[in-house]
Amino acid sequence: MAKFDLIMPKLGESIIEATITKWLVNEGETIAEDDVLVEIATDKVDSEIPSPVEGKLAKIHFQEGETVAVGTVIAIIEMEGEDSVDSAEAATENVEIPVAGIPGIPEAKEETTIDTNTTTGQGFNSSTRFYSPLVKNMARQESIPLTELESLNGTGKDERLTKKDLLEYIENRKSGKVIPPPPPPPIVPQAPAVTSSTGDELIEMDRMRKLIADHMVMSKRTSPHVTMYHEVDMTRVVNWRNKVKEEFQVREGQKLTFTPIIFEAAARALRDFPLVNASVDGYTMIKRKHVNIGMATALPNGNLIVPVIKDADTKNLVGLSKSVNDLAQRARNNKLLPDEIQSGTFTITNFGQFGNISGDPIINQPQVAILGIGTIKKKPVVIETPEGDVIGIRHIMILSLAFDHRIVDGALGGMYLQRVAKYLEGFDMNRTI
Repeated sequence: MAKFDLIMPKLGESIIEATITKWLVNEGETIAEDDVLVEIATDKVDSEIPSPVEGKLAKIHFQEGETVAVGTVIAIIEMEGEDSVDSAEAATENVEIPVAGIPGIPEAKEETTIDTNTTTGQGFNSSTRFYSPLVKNMARQESIPLTELESLNGTGKDERLTKKDLLEYIENRKSGKVIPPPPPPPIVPQAPAVTSSTGDELIEMDRMRKLIADHMVMSKRTSPHVTMYHEVDMTRVVNWRNKVKEEFQVREGQKLTFTPIIFEAAARALRDFPLVNASVDGYTMIKRKHVNIGMATALPNGNLIVPVIKDADTKNLVGLSKSVNDLAQRARNNKLLPDEIQSGTFTITNFGQFGNISGDPIINQPQVAILGIGTIKKKPVVIETPEGDVIGIRHIMILSLAFDHRIVDGALGGMYLQRVAKYLEGFDMNRTI
């Protein structure tokens, strides 16, 4: 089987080397005569090298990005038939390399020496981005600094800047249509290095904890968090629950907690202020049709999961109670279905179950708000009566609302919290279940 040496052609009298920008054929692939094998670039032109013969690309000697001297063998093509000493030279002599001219960019004169490492006073060696000799030369001719080149988007392989990209930019630049490059992204401070000491125990996060960690960091970076607090008098709710909880236990076979009562108030308030039941997509606000409330649930292994009560605003207190108890139990037993932890539009987290009076929750993206529930404690408070102010013992709970300030302002967040409190403080003591 004959072998044909594909050499780097000479593209002009002053051209002594060229850079391989892209191989269009892989080793081992069959090629026909005149199939384009490789794209190359010099400081004057971008060109394509076609195959002078039919055969198989057996070996590539130089990879993309490498600069090769003219006359060097860059690849070997295997052909059918006997070896011929003159076949390679004869075929190469007849190869015509298509040369793409550059409108508006004058050819470099032979006697001009071009330093390929600088452009308008700045060095290409300081850049980690690949630029072909042709692109570098065009940049010099148009006095485009390296910092400006770095901001341009490339359409070539690995986002390389091509001749076409630069020509289009130059044309727009001259006509004043160029959009200034965007400002550099903000520098995100790196976390300080953490070292361990003798006796420390190193515990690798499990998969769920890693997901939680990434989600929390992402949420803080995505949304400008603001947290508001509201003190709620839960006395009417406490007294009503104490009155009906035994009946509820007998009839429904499960406990009646404060959680579904608070869920009911939160869902009603979301119907009143639908922008709190929303998401943000760029500069677009999405008001959700369904009120799907997520319930942050602590797991026995210390992790956290958020099952979702779908259409919570359509359920009565019994339905909410059953959903809360069922989802919480199956979450702790790892028996939730995938659909039951998706499509949440708002989240409630209960700090109070651990005796905490309040907390600053982190928004569960892509939602725009999360409600925190503190513990219910007896406190002496001032009670206003027609006969004057008196001090009495009341059951007080603190609600905290963290919201995304991109679309929820202080007024909206405050009105939502106030509405939830109004529903709880005005709870109907004569309500039946």
